Amino acid sequence: MTQPSIYEQILDPANRANPYPLYAELRETPVAREADGTYVVSTYREIAALLHDPRVSSDPRNHPELADAPPEEAPGLPLSFINLDPPAHDRLRELATRPYGPPCTPGRVEGMRPWLTEVTNHLIDNFTGRNRVDIVDDFAYPLPVTAICRLLGVPREDQPRFHHWADAQVETADPTTGTFAERQRRRNQITAELGAYLNGLADAHARRPGDDLISGMLTDTGPHAPMSRGDLLSTAALLLVAGHETTVNLIANGMLTLLRHPDVLDRLRHEPDLIIPLVEELLRYEPPVHLLTSRSVLADIDIAGTTIPQGSPIALVLAAGDRDPDRFPDPDRFDPDRTENVHLGFGSGIHYCFGAPLARVEAQVALPVLASRLVNPRLVADPPPYRPNPTLRGPRHLLVDYDAVAPVAEAAVGVQPRERVLRLAHG
Repeated sequence: MTQPSIYEQILDPANRANPYPLYAELRETPVAREADGTYVVSTYREIAALLHDPRVSSDPRNHPELADAPPEEAPGLPLSFINLDPPAHDRLRELATRPYGPPCTPGRVEGMRPWLTEVTNHLIDNFTGRNRVDIVDDFAYPLPVTAICRLLGVPREDQPRFHHWADAQVETADPTTGTFAERQRRRNQITAELGAYLNGLADAHARRPGDDLISGMLTDTGPHAPMSRGDLLSTAALLLVAGHETTVNLIANGMLTLLRHPDVLDRLRHEPDLIIPLVEELLRYEPPVHLLTSRSVLADIDIAGTTIPQGSPIALVLAAGDRDPDRFPDPDRFDPDRTENVHLGFGSGIHYCFGAPLARVEAQVALPVLASRLVNPRLVADPPPYRPNPTLRGPRHLLVDYDAVAPVAEAAVGVQPRERVLRLAHG
């Protein structure tokens, strides 16, 4: 029987709790070819270079498995901008950005901090009278889904419907579940279901626009506007699922890491400003996204002494790059005081995570409130059970025991200067 490659071992759910020793082995060969023709890239410098290389395509129609017989797109819906290359990507991302963030709407996400603090405290209020909580199910999932639904303008009563769609979409990001073509077809089916719901929601917002992202995209009158209905639905579907699923992992991984480092947890209770660099270090040390597996190359690329031939699929192991000792001193140490922490937790290049500003704010609000209000929190099991998905890595459950729930502090928690966030995030 053939010995599985290091990359195959990384994909094995049995190694989900601690893939980092395998990442260290993988980095010994920065660019490694798998038996199926995939080139696996694991070192920081090489990953960053490929994320900025225009010869690398994110369009699934360029993937070798789909080159001869691409699956149909979701009925009535084009590919979302995350799956497009320039210039189509750039036009649609610009249209989505205008109602979302700077320079056109600079205060939208930052302005959510007080509301997010209220939601966070309400969720933790529900822990009162108990001594055990599942941080994933009771907190890390409902907070981001509530936030992205508010941002998009989804009625609160419809929020439970997205759990099914989100779980199904996440499954299609798992490279161990069927072929690339099969996963793409399944993704299109789910997107079509979600698109049908969002089409009705867009009709309602067109009749009565509000202060939300869907209304903003519908009423935009700037350059290249308006966004077509199909592109709007694809964008909304992308943001609704991807906009919260990764943040679930960021918050759950963050709380797990803090409980494993009680000295840092105690510092956070007494040093509110620590949360800014702490979240950046979490994004490096325990990122919510470990792999990017949907890329292919449009031309031969020479990198790290290896030629990746035109048409080859590539897998970028972001989490391995973020533990690369050639880029980060003592990379296996969790250090919230780390400087110049230009990590790959949100990717890089033109496909840098669109939802990064919201994910940062959510984590910056949620973790200090958890730290301050849970009295003597402790892990029930370490390691906790993990989801099988090697791409979106996080605990399936995170059971925490505690003695009591402290009352809400009088001082506002989680409100931090935006300028410091940006400075620390970009080194």
